[in-house]
Amino acid sequence: MLIHPNPDPVAFALGPLKIHWYGLMYLVAFTQFVLLGRYRLRLPHVAAKGWTREHIDDMLFYGVLGVVLGGRLGEVLFYGLPYYLEHPLEILMVWKGGMSFHGGFLGVLIAMALWARRANMHLADVYDFIAPLVPLGYAAGRIGNFINHELPGRLASPDLPWAMIWPGQALPVHPSPIYQALVDGVLVFFILWWFASKARPRLAVGSLYVILYGCTRFLTEYFRTPDYEVNVLGLTISAGQMLSFPMIIVGGVLMLLAYRNTRPISKSA
Repeated sequence: MLIHPNPDPVAFALGPLKIHWYGLMYLVAFTQFVLLGRYRLRLPHVAAKGWTREHIDDMLFYGVLGVVLGGRLGEVLFYGLPYYLEHPLEILMVWKGGMSFHGGFLGVLIAMALWARRANMHLADVYDFIAPLVPLGYAAGRIGNFINHELPGRLASPDLPWAMIWPGQALPVHPSPIYQALVDGVLVFFILWWFASKARPRLAVGSLYVILYGCTRFLTEYFRTPDYEVNVLGLTISAGQMLSFPMIIVGGVLMLLAYRNTRPISKSA
């Protein structure tokens, strides 16, 4: 078995200012967004739609607001409303962790809709452009969860080579943040990056991300201690699965609609 390294959540301090690893992981996420976005500008089918570096920088500003506000509000509303009603000041303490992906996802959708209207860009083209830039940022966030020893996994067999003793627990568990970083993040990135490397129908890339994340998150939730569970038609599903299942359905419908016209659409269409 492995032992969780339980590192200090504070990476370094500048006088009274403490810089947390969790916050640095978000910096990594935003940096890779810019770098991968600029790389995508080299693709002919992307450049043909008029994307520029300035667009990426502008979207990042809107995206940061969407991720932070949506992620935190999602955490409060989806996972911890009773607690935060009793401790309202902790809603602002984002450096302690506690960001909902599904809330951040909705926040980014809204933020990109506002940016697309301002920039006079087709909203589906915006979603297609940013979708491949999201999974590695998500993976960085899960590494931040691991450093903060958040999101412990379900009990694991002691014979499992990577079963881990989590801080504050006596029995080995699955290191679920690592699972989600690798599967929901890295694996989804490689599939989506390959898919987006060629011209696809408008909204196909964005739809595929929604499908892939919904499916992988539904799977990896089986290894994570649920925030809470519900019973649906005799099946017990976690909160994360309950939020991910609609993504699979909506993504599938959008993909079908995208492929009703299999000819990739240019910016002028």
